[in-house]
Amino acid sequence: MDHFLYRNGLLHAEDVALSEIAATVGTPFYCYSTATLTRHFRLFQDALAGLDHLVCFAVKSLSNQAILRLLGDLGAGMDVVSGGEYRRALAAGVPGARIVFSGVGKTRTEMAYALQNGIRQFNVESVEELRVLSAVASEMGAVAPITLRINPDVDAKTHEKIATGRKEDKFGVPIAWAREIYSEAARLPGIKVIGVDVHIGSQLTDLAPFEAAFTKIADLTRALRGDGHEITRLDLGGGLGIPYTTSNETPPLPLEYGAMIRRVLGDLDVEIEIEPGRLIAGNAGVLVASVLYLKQGEGRDFLILDAAMNDLIRPAMYGAHHDIVPVREAPAGAVQRPLDIVGPVCESGDTFAKARAMPPLQADDLVAFRSAGAYGAVMSSEYNTRPLIPEVLVHGDQYAVIRPRPSFDEIINRDTIPEWL
Repeated sequence: MDHFLYRNGLLHAEDVALSEIAATVGTPFYCYSTATLTRHFRLFQDALAGLDHLVCFAVKSLSNQAILRLLGDLGAGMDVVSGGEYRRALAAGVPGARIVFSGVGKTRTEMAYALQNGIRQFNVESVEELRVLSAVASEMGAVAPITLRINPDVDAKTHEKIATGRKEDKFGVPIAWAREIYSEAARLPGIKVIGVDVHIGSQLTDLAPFEAAFTKIADLTRALRGDGHEITRLDLGGGLGIPYTTSNETPPLPLEYGAMIRRVLGDLDVEIEIEPGRLIAGNAGVLVASVLYLKQGEGRDFLILDAAMNDLIRPAMYGAHHDIVPVREAPAGAVQRPLDIVGPVCESGDTFAKARAMPPLQADDLVAFRSAGAYGAVMSSEYNTRPLIPEVLVHGDQYAVIRPRPSFDEIINRDTIPEWL
């Protein structure tokens, strides 16, 4: 469920017409719904009610500080994968004690900064990283709380580029090596073992891969405790998918996910962490664009928008589907025709959809890309010297620009021409 609905023939974000925002802010822009973000976060809270748990928002999915502040104020922790994301979470008011640091390539500088400013845990991805973290913590006279990310060799049955739990993926350590590495971790100065971490991929629409991975983690937890390790926390990662179409996708609900966690892990007496991003943010955002041209081609027609692949790269990178709807509701029975929906970037890959059935549209009409809240703005760029587009947050009948569109002067003036030119 989301809070983007037609009212009086216009698509609204909560109580604000998207056309009103477009008239003020210009297009293209991202728009997020406070009510949807809040509801989706609370679905996970309800799913784990009664368990000792922390829901950590995956900052990589949507990193605007306003969103992090909103979720942090609701009690969310943060899962970060870079020093920059860590600093964003702190700047948004989330204490270090609620920030989990993941990622395969943490630097010494990032480790030291997190240890200095507070960290809930490091999710360590390799024995090499473990040894560096031990050295950094020891030099500071600190102790780094860690989980070891386990690669359980479970195929998440998701897109090749977002699967992370198979033995050929770069993430984590093989489960067969886990007990040996935990033994080394227990001997290292500056390291405190607190738990186990696993994350097998993103946009999963079936609970079976989760259950297979969590079952392996439960067995490993028992073995590690038998080896004398105090395992008090299991970080289960994120990955629960969302419906990107309004027709036939039915991913599991958070309540079903929570019930499976209870069934598989409920007897272990551990704190549960989960790291959802897409399911909290995905359907909480839309990308609004204007029609520039309706171009006739030989054998196909093109709907050319002012949004492009640099604004929303998921279709170009993953072949991802986003429902695209007119902001002004089409009349009942309007005849649809197939259109290739494209942007103005000088790449054939700048294509959002091919032969997509669309109602009648013309220049200056507005369209909205649904389910664009996750991995939209965060993956955008200034390719073709196109400014990063505004982000807008709606709360009831109010809205605010939470990231403005930079001017061309601001973009161009970042460059420095050396004195010899």
